[in-house]
Amino acid sequence: MQTQFVELIKKRRSVYNLGNQINVSRDYICQLIKEIVKYTPSAFNSQSTRVVLLFGKQNQKLWQITLNCLKNIVPAEKFATTEQKIASFAAGYGTILYFEDLETVQNLQKKYSLYKNNFLAWAQQSNAMLQFSVWTALAENGIGASLQHYNPLIDDSVKKEWNLPEQWSLIAQMPFGNIEQTPDEKTFLPLEERVLIKE
Repeated sequence: MQTQFVELIKKRRSVYNLGNQINVSRDYICQLIKEIVKYTPSAFNSQSTRVVLLFGKQNQKLWQITLNCLKNIVPAEKFATTEQKIASFAAGYGTILYFEDLETVQNLQKKYSLYKNNFLAWAQQSNAMLQFSVWTALAENGIGASLQHYNPLIDDSVKKEWNLPEQWSLIAQMPFGNIEQTPDEKTFLPLEERVLIKE
């Protein structure tokens, strides 16, 4: 199947070797992400997703914070590998932090008690849609990215450093930049095992 949307989905990959030279402006990246945040669907139009964009020194600071936190839990003999991995993220153009505003979620739980147990999962699903949409939009512009999850290890330090609300829950981190090394070919399970069609 050849549609523009499907081709963009195919183009989105996990890129770990990043550079800080991209072919679009910082303002373009900011506006692109704002538009995607605005139009990503959410349960009951709750719009509970929050995003923080880090560039330049702020991006470097995030990955130094992460490295400092990891020093406390990674064995010394394995730390060099960890340090190299974190350095590959810090080498990028920027990082997108994805959050959920738990106050919004809790207010919905109170207002619609019948669905109380679903709202957190629905918020996570909306956040995932946002992540995928941004990731694909970056790929469309020739920008590589990957999705990282150093939360909850870095949560408190991140909130303190950038003075973020306590009720914001960190979901994921997306370092991005120009593609320094093309990812290997991806393998796939047979679709017959993953998609069932009933008539």
